[in-house]
Amino acid sequence: MSLPQVVFVDRATIPAHIHFPELPFEHQWVSYDETSSSQLLERVRDADIIITNKVVLNADSLSQLPKLRLIAVAATGVNNVDIEYCRAHNIAVTNVQGYATRSVPEHVIGMIFALRRHLMAYHHDIARGAWQQHRQFCFFTHPIGDVADSTIGIIGHGALGQATAELARAVGMQVIFAEHKDASVCREGLLRFETVLRQADVVSLHCPLTEETHHLLGADELSMMKANAILINTGRGGLVDESALVDALTSGTIAAAGVDVFTQEPADEHNPLLANIDLPNLLLTPHIAWGSDSAIQQLVQRLIENIVVFYQGQKQNRIV
Repeated sequence: MSLPQVVFVDRATIPAHIHFPELPFEHQWVSYDETSSSQLLERVRDADIIITNKVVLNADSLSQLPKLRLIAVAATGVNNVDIEYCRAHNIAVTNVQGYATRSVPEHVIGMIFALRRHLMAYHHDIARGAWQQHRQFCFFTHPIGDVADSTIGIIGHGALGQATAELARAVGMQVIFAEHKDASVCREGLLRFETVLRQADVVSLHCPLTEETHHLLGADELSMMKANAILINTGRGGLVDESALVDALTSGTIAAAGVDVFTQEPADEHNPLLANIDLPNLLLTPHIAWGSDSAIQQLVQRLIENIVVFYQGQKQNRIV
């Protein structure tokens, strides 16, 4: 009888220095740094277990994998997997949650400070010699705002939203949470979506990307925000209309934006945010808010635990 085959189709999504615990059962481990759609079937045809972070497993591919028993997603989001097909064909799906509740909030707060205090703009002033030509020991070309006593509006009140709120309170911010956009009644502790947009000095996105949340913030929603407001998106790129965001930044509709996620990743020169990367009020990072070393090590540990628990005939972090 052949050993169960475990295939990791996009190992390069995890930094090379992160340690993977050994699976405590005999198996064949196959790992690929990247896998294109054209390479997928050849590589996973004999897989009993597939590990994927972002590689898409749709119904057409899954229908050609008769041995497949488990898809272990190395992330929280499972929108790259056809969940309904898996449910109908008895393929288990697991994900990993809660590993970035320190890393993401720190990234959010870091972006807020960088944008509110114009750290990158001052850095570029020095780089181009503007300060050196000035006669004073200090050099004020951009307004510097305090983060303390400002209000952060959080959209998404799950684990990441709650952890961001906790850290925001620790630096002196007031926290308000938004109800779903089209909700007719607000649950306890939540404010109307539009109210949060109008009241917040910072809006931070921590909700999943679904059909309902696609372009959650477009031109109309951005126009509701304060002129001095900052938008932070560490959720998913599709939550924000990127072209509308560029328009809002260039017109002064909002003050600044920090973006860690993009509609298409990696983003290319056609993305309106990258095309305007030199805007002084725009801070971009390459989808790494989640990725402190400690967070990724926790993710990997839980990923392997999910596989072990499944192999033992039990359920943990099961989507299906």
